[in-house]
Amino acid sequence: MMRKLLLPVTLLFLLVANNMQAQSLSEINTLRRINPDNPNSAAWTNLSSTSKYISVGVPVGYIVAGLIHDNKALKQKAAYTAATILFNTATTTLLKNVVKRDRPYNTFTGIFPDKLETDYAFPSGHTSSAFATATSLALTTKKWYVTVPALAWSAGVGYSRIYLGQHYPSDVIMGALVGSGSAIICHWASKQLLKRKKSKTLPIQ
Repeated sequence: MMRKLLLPVTLLFLLVANNMQAQSLSEINTLRRINPDNPNSAAWTNLSSTSKYISVGVPVGYIVAGLIHDNKALKQKAAYTAATILFNTATTTLLKNVVKRDRPYNTFTGIFPDKLETDYAFPSGHTSSAFATATSLALTTKKWYVTVPALAWSAGVGYSRIYLGQHYPSDVIMGALVGSGSAIICHWASKQLLKRKKSKTLPIQ
């Protein structure tokens, strides 16, 4: 399963990374159409900022509920979600410093950011955190009424990063892939860990 998952993600990453410069002209036109002259919209700015708070709030909420109700399943969900966020953050940071793609407003004119950022653009950290959180919720709850709003929220965060002039579309697309992939990988790893723990506790026949 993991090989089937990682192969297309790796190939897609290499394709995007190797063709970013060629894509810049078409991407910058898309970015300019979405990014307004004055992107200081409270709605999009606030939506963008929710990524950090919710990505921390979800595992904290799980662990608090787990401790209050002494619920082992909730505690496990907290550990899995926290591991996902940490793994996603490490992966995103690594990719940013390997690819070293400048913010679009540092390369092109006619881009109006809501504020100036000092880190690199690829992939979008806000987007990866949002999709890591949303995918974690989808995998832990398995409820459509949680999954649909969560994914809609994460997609909105991704769009906000383009609207605010901070990222190219490919930054956001890769952020979504990194975030979702981190959640899936950690979910698979947590299931394997639980299987090993159960096998060790089974009585010898």
